[in-house]
Amino acid sequence: MLRSPMLGEFMGTFIMMVLGDGVVAGVLLKRSKAENAGWLTVCTAWAFAVLCGIFTSLLFGSKDAHLNPTITLAFAIETGSFAKLLPYAVAQIAGAFCGAVVVWLAYLPHWALTEDAEAKRGVFCTIPAVRNYPANVLAEAIATFVLILVAGAISSKLVLASGAPAGLGPYLVSCVVWAIGLSLGGTTGYAINPARDLGPRLAHAILPIAGKAGSDWAYAWVPIVGPVIGASCGGLVLHLLGAGN
Repeated sequence: MLRSPMLGEFMGTFIMMVLGDGVVAGVLLKRSKAENAGWLTVCTAWAFAVLCGIFTSLLFGSKDAHLNPTITLAFAIETGSFAKLLPYAVAQIAGAFCGAVVVWLAYLPHWALTEDAEAKRGVFCTIPAVRNYPANVLAEAIATFVLILVAGAISSKLVLASGAPAGLGPYLVSCVVWAIGLSLGGTTGYAINPARDLGPRLAHAILPIAGKAGSDWAYAWVPIVGPVIGASCGGLVLHLLGAGN
């Protein structure tokens, strides 16, 4: 049977990135019908992208449907089991990379029409509104901490004795992502997910994108370190609360 946890994480992250990076391409690239649709459009589509990614991940065999190494890390800290962390992270980064490639293909004529090289890079990876590394790391850490804490609450029996109603969890997690984007995303573009940033950044570096500039590797560590810090703190809080019991 063509189902496995690794395939589920790969395919779920792949679909999430096709839709997530896809909306950014639609908003930023020239001659797109969604050009200049704005931040609300981006945040809303990203929330739906997460929802679609979760259901795809479940379909292909991942009961966890993390789509994000920091979520895997947080629940590893909560439970004390780190066995899934490396294999899931590899699958998630690979899925994000492939999703970004598909977005490049989907918008193929638009890259040459878009003169702004930073906008092209912004389709693939996050760019801070104000480049201040300590503040950027802090913003990513705070947003990821919120993601982990609320996602943990959604599935915790400390909140509902039987856990979230069957099938409702993905919708609630997507609402959390939507809220984070609208409330906290304006500073760094809310990566809150190292795979979401690193995989597409690698794709940007490799692909023959018309008129592209560098992939801004000087900033690439921020959407890794910030989310890892936030997720570690969130996982520790969930562990101390016994939220998984």
